Amino acid sequence: MTTDQPIRLLLVDDHALFLGGLCHLLSAQPDFEVAGSTNNVADALLQVQQLKPDLLLLDVDLGGDRAIDLLRSLSATGTFPNVLIVTAGISEFEAIQLVHAGAKGIFHKHNPPEDLCAAIRRIFNGDVVLEPQYLKALFAAVEPKSEDLRPSLSTREIHLLRHLLQGLANKEIALEMALSESSVKAILRGLFDRLGVRSRSQLVKVALSDYHNLL
Repeated sequence: MTTDQPIRLLLVDDHALFLGGLCHLLSAQPDFEVAGSTNNVADALLQVQQLKPDLLLLDVDLGGDRAIDLLRSLSATGTFPNVLIVTAGISEFEAIQLVHAGAKGIFHKHNPPEDLCAAIRRIFNGDVVLEPQYLKALFAAVEPKSEDLRPSLSTREIHLLRHLLQGLANKEIALEMALSESSVKAILRGLFDRLGVRSRSQLVKVALSDYHNLL
């Protein structure tokens, strides 16, 4: 999904210095608008309802609250923006919890600022962005369905899913697979139709749950 309007962001972090720096960094990007910021779950929940941000950047540890508390509260309200977890580091168990609760990405704070901007754009456009260290835990946490009930995948589709799980955009996948970008889009559309999904994030979840033994 692309738009001429800036991507509206809500920032949630209880570290005042980091939050201020993040606001300054993202406000300087011409395609971003920092719609609001806060340091706690209760205010974040209120601002999501009022501001309707496109994407929520969410720290994990918020004093007495945790990111998972906000995600569960958002699910109960029916208003759920794209969510990118921005953290100094979390356990594999908590990563699994956050992904299952609806987070579209987990990004470490020690990464370069330009990587964060790229991650925001990818998630806004329907990608999933995960730190590689959490992928193995996600694979291990899901139970595959009976192989007899799963649509079979071609070698090309399996390769594409592997690149998708690495967070690559269509253009990057095309370069890795020596295909045109339109061919990558065609393969994705075919996977959407056969696996019964409507977005890249749903496709990633199906791949993790049903095909992790192939990836």
